[in-house]
Amino acid sequence: MTSRGEGKDPAVRPRANQFGKLIRDRRRLLNLTQEELARRIRVSMPFVGHLETGHRRPSEKTIAKLAKVLGLDQQELFVLANPSTRALFRQHSRYSAGSAWDQFKGNRQLHRAHKISLTEMSMLERAALLGEAESPEDFIFILNTVRRLLKP
Repeated sequence: MTSRGEGKDPAVRPRANQFGKLIRDRRRLLNLTQEELARRIRVSMPFVGHLETGHRRPSEKTIAKLAKVLGLDQQELFVLANPSTRALFRQHSRYSAGSAWDQFKGNRQLHRAHKISLTEMSMLERAALLGEAESPEDFIFILNTVRRLLKP
């Protein structure tokens, strides 16, 4: 017999317990009661208890509040609370090997496929200085947008 609130996938339970343990340990380290934490993140005291025992999962909004109040990394907290999202973050991290611009600049196959001229590469290099692109594909989006704007 499973306890009330337990998820159907037993592999998820240890992660939920890690989330709850982290919340409880950090709360205690900061000398906060469940009641005080509940007040600060605007939830009920029993809900905090359910989070700490792994019987409830927090919303994204609650995770953001918990991260702020407890001084924790919001993304790490989100992944602990939602273990199935770990694969998504791993996939996204494949771009962390270098900046998106460095990856784009070195991808000659992508340049040929999109017939990117030297003038366009120069323009994209200046665009890279304006902000942090998340992936090399962002530069293709920028390029196509500029091409549409300049189309006679």
